[in-house]
Amino acid sequence: MTPMPEQSLEQRVRSIVAAHRGERGALLPILHSIQSELGHVDPAVIPILADELNLTRADVHGVVTFYHDFRPTPPGRITVRICRAEACQAVGATALAEHARARLGVTFGETTADGAVSLDQTLCFGNCALGPAVQVGDRLYGRVDAARLDSLLGVNS
Repeated sequence: MTPMPEQSLEQRVRSIVAAHRGERGALLPILHSIQSELGHVDPAVIPILADELNLTRADVHGVVTFYHDFRPTPPGRITVRICRAEACQAVGATALAEHARARLGVTFGETTADGAVSLDQTLCFGNCALGPAVQVGDRLYGRVDAARLDSLLGVNS
């Protein structure tokens, strides 16, 4: 039995759109599905989505760039998300974010040159009593300071 040829990006995107075709306001669920399947929302999908959904490219681009959760490039092997909501800021999230950017050499929305770590921010994890809150991969941590973040990332001070 011969293996099935891998679908092109366009075929994959059109397949995802077809799965959401009857939904009202389908663009956001489609974008989430694309990111879930591909790991990011490649800018090359914008004209395909515009065509499929009868929207302008500007409309699709506007939605993709408005929501910070949509990445234009593949994520690193691990994603670190730092809460930037007021409760976490009040207990050190701003300094923690500065430390993370300096330590990793990237800013929010970027991935380290070796592809190991992507740094993102979020506006709330709902973990306010244990701020600053940080998600590393799929695991949420509370009361994270610079030393603990370094430890979570396996980086020596």
